[in-house]
Amino acid sequence: MEMMQKSCGLFVDELASKAAVPGGGGASALVGAVGIALGNMVGCLTLGKAKYAAVEPDILALNEKASALRARLKSLVEADAVAFAPLAKAYSIPKDDPARAAVMESALDAAAAVPLEIMACCCRAVALLEEYAAKGSVLALSDAGCGALFCAAALQAAGLNVTVNTRLMADRAKAARLDAQVEEMLREYPARANAVYERVRARLGGK
Repeated sequence: MEMMQKSCGLFVDELASKAAVPGGGGASALVGAVGIALGNMVGCLTLGKAKYAAVEPDILALNEKASALRARLKSLVEADAVAFAPLAKAYSIPKDDPARAAVMESALDAAAAVPLEIMACCCRAVALLEEYAAKGSVLALSDAGCGALFCAAALQAAGLNVTVNTRLMADRAKAARLDAQVEEMLREYPARANAVYERVRARLGGK
C-alpha cells in the first residue's frame, strides 16, 4: 500500500515501529503537506466574502499554487520511502565487497535528493503562508500561523534527512554543495515562518 493511501492511524503506527519506512523524510513531507493545506483552508474560507473581494484574485492564485504544492509534498512521502529502499539494501552489502562503494554512493545521492526537494517545497509553502496570513480572513488567521510553523518544522526536519546522507558521501565536494543548499534555506525560511507566527499571535492579542 502506498504511503498516502494508509490511514492516519496506520501511518503513525508504522512510523513508531522498527520498519524502515516511513521515516523522518516521509514524515517531514507529510507535515509540510499539512502545513500548506492549512493555507488552502484559509483561502477557501476567504473566497466569496464581500469583505475580502479586493483580494479574491490574489487568493485564487494562492490556492492554485498551494494545491499544486500540497500534491507534490504528498507525492514526496512516497518518494522518500522509494528512495530509502536501495540505501537500506546497500547497507547490507559486506564492507569488503568491491561493488559496495559505488552502490552506496548512488543510493546516498537518491536518499538525499528527496528531502532536499521537500525542503524546497516547504520554503515555497512558507512564502505562500506569508501571503495567506496577510490577505486571508481574520477568522482563519490562526490556521495560517499554524501552517507556517508546520512548514518550518518540516523544513528543518527534512534538512536533517539530507545531512544524515551527505555525511557518508565519498564525493565530499558534492556533499558540500548539498549541505550549502540546506544551510541557505535554513538561514532564511524558519525565521520567515516564525515572523508569520509572531504577527498572527500579535493580531490575535498575544503578547
